[in-house]
Amino acid sequence: MDSFITIRFKRKTAKRFQEFSKKHFKTHTETMEAILDFFFYNEISPKEKLGPTGRTIEAKLLKRINAVIAIMRDVEKTQTKPTVAMIQSLFQTEEPTKKPLILEKKYAEKNKEVRFREIEATRFTTKGRAER
Repeated sequence: MDSFITIRFKRKTAKRFQEFSKKHFKTHTETMEAILDFFFYNEISPKEKLGPTGRTIEAKLLKRINAVIAIMRDVEKTQTKPTVAMIQSLFQTEEPTKKPLILEKKYAEKNKEVRFREIEATRFTTKGRAER
């Protein structure tokens, strides 16, 4: 069994380490080994900045995705839907509506006006002529 050694930390730093250790590992030794291995294997220094965090990268990706979606919607409205509508109208086969000719009976009867009316029979009688 390995022996333990005491390392002096400031109280605030020691509390932070203990909280981190309790969340992620069983013992403080495992926590420290994992931290050291991480920096050794990835060949980075704890003093280096790794660049943007995951949250900032995610926010930028979401903005770009929203921009791409907006572009796709615009293309769909201005190009795809009108083109599809035109192509569908070309391939639709509808029988043309038959318009009746002007000379058909049903139209002739509707528009038929009486041009001459019968004059009263009294006008042509002999009685009507004598009065004049």
